[in-house]
Amino acid sequence: MFFMRFSIDALFLDRSLRVVRVAERIRPWVPALAARGTDSVLELPAGTAARTRTQAGDELITEPAL
Repeated sequence: MFFMRFSIDALFLDRSLRVVRVAERIRPWVPALAARGTDSVLELPAGTAARTRTQAGDELITEPAL
């Protein structure tokens, strides 16, 4: 979160794109610790995780772009 100017939500994902941790409204200059098994992180606008009710155990599904 260094050099960021606004808060974000972060979804910590494993290799199968399953959410292993949700960190909501991470403030600028405050590091967020990854969860065990994290392979990637999806950064979203602050409040998105709560609005979409995303929680650990959810699985992201991807579709090809048209």
